[in-house]
Amino acid sequence: MKRVRYSKYVPDPAGEMSMEDLLGALSDYLLQSGFQSDMWFEMPEGEQTLDDLRRAIEQALMEGDQFDEDMRERLQQMAADGELDELIEKLIERMQQEDYISIDRPYEDQAPDPSRPSGAGGQAGENAPQAKFEITDKSLDFLGFKSLRNLLGSLGKSSFGRHDTRDLATGIEASGASRTYEFGDTLNLDITATLSSAIQREGLSLPLNIEYSDLQVHQCEYQSSCATVLMLDCSHSMILYGEDRFTPAKKVAMALSHLIRTQYPGDSLSLVLFHDSAEEVPLSQLARVKVGPYYTNTREGLRLAQRILQRQKKDMKQIVMITDGKPSALTLEDGRIYKNAFGLDPLVVSQTLEEVSKCKRAGVLINTFMLASDYGLVQFVQKVTEMCRGKAYFTTPYTLGQYLLMDYMSRKTKTIH
Repeated sequence: MKRVRYSKYVPDPAGEMSMEDLLGALSDYLLQSGFQSDMWFEMPEGEQTLDDLRRAIEQALMEGDQFDEDMRERLQQMAADGELDELIEKLIERMQQEDYISIDRPYEDQAPDPSRPSGAGGQAGENAPQAKFEITDKSLDFLGFKSLRNLLGSLGKSSFGRHDTRDLATGIEASGASRTYEFGDTLNLDITATLSSAIQREGLSLPLNIEYSDLQVHQCEYQSSCATVLMLDCSHSMILYGEDRFTPAKKVAMALSHLIRTQYPGDSLSLVLFHDSAEEVPLSQLARVKVGPYYTNTREGLRLAQRILQRQKKDMKQIVMITDGKPSALTLEDGRIYKNAFGLDPLVVSQTLEEVSKCKRAGVLINTFMLASDYGLVQFVQKVTEMCRGKAYFTTPYTLGQYLLMDYMSRKTKTIH
């Protein structure tokens, strides 16, 4: 006879806790840009230790407001009983199993070496490499979705289509008046209009001869595609003056990436970081990016953005530039970098505006989001806006996402002259 044994239910917070809630509580840590660290240049880009993650999880469990009241009480009880460390280890293991993080343990596949120095409690000594972790694409996708949801929630938006224009084209969805079929049109016939045209020409008789000129097709709104290059200023000033401007900018870039991938599948988004020089960075590496050198080489960023846009065959092309400082660096013909952070250097400004003029001639729109009200920056951005007929916004790290996303989604119409 089959028997069933019942036992007392023992709650397991590590198994019951939502990974999405935990990632939400850890989002500021996972997307940090070096704001909390004075020695920002010593940490290799993209490398974070497991000890750092343990401390971040402990802080999130004790101070985060992502969990319900019952879970918070259980966490406080576990902390009082000294069981919190075990819970953190289980959570890290679960994050790895569910592909939210990948862990690199230097000595996990090696036999213990007695000659290797060790510290108290058998931990690796100072010279031993520490275990590292990286967040996966699955985590990046969730953080981008979370950023987008938070930003669009504040805007009062719920869903979006693609970029509408004032033009009409033949297609599957009928939203405009029918017109005579032309070679190359989508053959989505308006049967009623086609038969009416034939009857008006021949009268009501059978058989009814339909000629080429009788064919009428439905029209729908022509929806264009857009290629966007997001130019992100990662000079050191983005984390100076007691304010982290870079992390909110990264969150907006991730939200914009998620929006384009899910709602605008025909669009493309590329990321360019500019500082003393400029480089293209895959969007999958965005969360791992930290601030870089001190100067702002806007011209080099614009040159790289144009090369990227030249490869794209889209109806609309635009550069979205997020910066907090005026141009202060220039790459010379011999590869050397000319730097001047004091005022608006005539050489730097003239060369940068020449690049802006090339963007105008190529039909590339430049929209600028200023994270500071520096006089030199405002003066420079005004010239860029006048030349390219783009938009310029003065914003803050807290309202950056609302301004940027509203502008991207309002780019729906293209003026036809």
